[in-house]
Amino acid sequence: MELHQSRLYRIAYAYLHNEGDALEAIQESTFRAFRKLKKLKEPSYFGTWLIRILLNYCADERKRKSRFSPVTEIHESSSWDRPADPDLAAAVSTLDRDCKQIIILSYFEGFSLTEVADILEIPTGTVKSRLHRALGQLRDQLETKGDASS
Repeated sequence: MELHQSRLYRIAYAYLHNEGDALEAIQESTFRAFRKLKKLKEPSYFGTWLIRILLNYCADERKRKSRFSPVTEIHESSSWDRPADPDLAAAVSTLDRDCKQIIILSYFEGFSLTEVADILEIPTGTVKSRLHRALGQLRDQLETKGDASS
């Protein structure tokens, strides 16, 4: 579990934007994982399975909080080793949820495309197409930003 702790924290914080909520998400996800451990068919997939549980919990929490929060969009700050380039950080924060998940998991967390597909429970081809779309959006935004500042 220690092996996954910092990665789980970075992912939870990237989605929930609050240290307390991120720690609670890790605790709840770990509890759920151990409660359902017998359902895990392949022990070598424990890490990706645990991250999937965490992502589901974080998505549920964001939905629950958005129903009660008058703020419709929370500024996207996270601990995913925020890029030194503030323009890149701003561009990543504008991506839709699906594209942002893939960018964070593959580039900032270092998962392979196959691992990202396993975590998100989608085909590898879908990961590739969303990654292509996300990179295109980032490129367009950064080029537009570069043209505007010139």
